[in-house]
Amino acid sequence: MGVDLRQVVAGILTITMFVMLGQMLHRDYFDSLQEKVQGDAHDIEFKGSKVAVEDGLVRAIEGSNKGPWMDDSHELKPCWSLSQSDEVVTSKGYVTFSLTNGPEYHVSQITDAVMVAKHLGATLVLPDIRGSKPGDEMNFEDIYDVDKLVKTLENVVKVVKKLPSHVSLRDIAIVKVPSRVAEDYIKEHIDPIFKSKGNIRVTTYFPSVNLRKTSQGGETDPVSCLAMFGSLELQPGVNELVESMIQRLKAHSKKSGGRFVAIDLRVEILEKKNCHETGVVGSKTCYNAQEIALFLRKLGFGSDTTIYLTQPRWESSLNILKDIFPKTFTKEEIMPSDKKSKYLELENSEYENVIDFYISSRSDVFVPAIPGLFYANTVGKRIALGKPQVLVPAEISGSSGLPTDYISPYISKKNHLAYSCFC
Repeated sequence: MGVDLRQVVAGILTITMFVMLGQMLHRDYFDSLQEKVQGDAHDIEFKGSKVAVEDGLVRAIEGSNKGPWMDDSHELKPCWSLSQSDEVVTSKGYVTFSLTNGPEYHVSQITDAVMVAKHLGATLVLPDIRGSKPGDEMNFEDIYDVDKLVKTLENVVKVVKKLPSHVSLRDIAIVKVPSRVAEDYIKEHIDPIFKSKGNIRVTTYFPSVNLRKTSQGGETDPVSCLAMFGSLELQPGVNELVESMIQRLKAHSKKSGGRFVAIDLRVEILEKKNCHETGVVGSKTCYNAQEIALFLRKLGFGSDTTIYLTQPRWESSLNILKDIFPKTFTKEEIMPSDKKSKYLELENSEYENVIDFYISSRSDVFVPAIPGLFYANTVGKRIALGKPQVLVPAEISGSSGLPTDYISPYISKKNHLAYSCFC
């Protein structure tokens, strides 16, 4: 009896999803705020206060007034440049792949697929998008801008919308690659398979979900930077929806100058076993609604603060957050009514995940209540956009605290991968 390759692929994707989720919650926690790295000193402005970044750490300047809001910095510019060796060289073979498990994974999956296709000299086939539920499949253009992807990568890899009819699924080898795959790995482990089979299907696995810069100090591959930060852009309809929701949040935030806070807090994940365990040096790994509410209040955020939650639908466990911050919303409360039938018809759909990711990337403050790749890739987009106020939750023993003490180490120490791509 023959084996249906599509069933094999679906099985691998399902297993990979559960492995990644376990790794996300059990192995990678928020970076310790006590570590130090070398860096130049410079000043940044909070609303009502001034702080200094010295030796990679954010500190309040003595004598300044407290204030929870931080001004955006200038958008960083790409500091990668493609050399002549990076230009497209196409063979007869094809690389296929799927985007799975939400936009925080899509960023890494597109990067790895582009890297593989580039260094094999293969043609990249436009991916489909698959959700966590069986049969939950979408076309790439349902969420992302096809023309943007093709245009961005035109000098790196050739992209086609479909696999040619003469290529049989039986002729495609399934290859698992680690996230942030490097050229040396591709040449050693993937190139021989590609030369033997002629076509491959790439699935990314995640040995780690942190996005810290490599310790070797080498430059990041410019093709990787281009794919990670330049290739995925929302298609116009979805982008318009996200923008309209952001404007509604800003309209609720007149007293704070249109500023709002986005919190990645999902009850389903908080209830999992790994969220009840402690992380490094006894630190918590996840924070519930009450803990987040107290954290924000102690940092000086007033009751009039507008908050966006990534939680799909409202649950009673979130009531304490709304009691303290009445202007707390989930997407169903701020989405235009004429859009709900399309974008909210399925709970935890890819549309909803994308909305959460892009609103969290654009908010004035981002607070990750749970660790993982959503946190890491949201920080990466915020770095590129010049939005550095990412506050990592912690238990504040006193009655108040400084926001500067809780800036994400990805930003305070400039150790996020994005700092290798932007300057």
